[in-house]
Amino acid sequence: MDIILVTPILAGILAGWLVNYLADVLPITRSFSRPTCRNCNNAHDWNEYLYLSRCQNCGQKRIPRTYIVLFVMLAATIYVWFTFSSLLNFFIGYILLIYLGVVLVIDLEYRIIMHPVSYVGAVIGLGIGIYTHGLRITLIGGAFGFGAMLILYYFGEAFSRYMSKRRGQLIDEVALGFGDVNLSGITGLLLGWDDIILGLLFAIFAGGIGSLLVIVVMLIRKRYKAFTPIPYAPFLIFSILLFLYR
Repeated sequence: MDIILVTPILAGILAGWLVNYLADVLPITRSFSRPTCRNCNNAHDWNEYLYLSRCQNCGQKRIPRTYIVLFVMLAATIYVWFTFSSLLNFFIGYILLIYLGVVLVIDLEYRIIMHPVSYVGAVIGLGIGIYTHGLRITLIGGAFGFGAMLILYYFGEAFSRYMSKRRGQLIDEVALGFGDVNLSGITGLLLGWDDIILGLLFAIFAGGIGSLLVIVVMLIRKRYKAFTPIPYAPFLIFSILLFLYR
């Protein structure tokens, strides 16, 4: 097979494996540890884990997310390979793709963006931002993204306290977590001052539509619950992808 096809296919498989691995271990152990079976908590053998085999201890299959991530990362890597003109730009886009995949999967499954993951994202965002926009525009974009979401974060906390007092019951769920604030700052670093305003507006608009769809589905299934937390990272990531991978 031509190397033009072999390279992105192998890179895509590697990206999918890395995203799955990091999403399997970081939220649980906070370290690069050996992954464990979700059913029996037995540590996977590395060959067993690499080849997506059943758990040798209990026979549990790998979860569907494993295969979805592999397919999506493979397709995305091939797209990036044929979209960016230089090998350097492909490598930059590839590294960012893996990072965003890790953030997305962990946030969807655990509704958390861990601070160490945010620190790594800040380094990646700063590097890509400087390469793309220059230092000044990158830093202003990062400051605006962080500051704007921080205001919304405190507004959400104040609203939750107000509703808790009004209803006479504790409401410990908030619309935004501080991980979302950090991710918004990373978004600003990546998009720079030129695009961060439109990027945030798009994420907020997409988040509103997504939240509305979730509410409609809950109402149809008669499982509506007020203040149900909805992961916000997917909408910020969608905005990043739209502006950087177009």
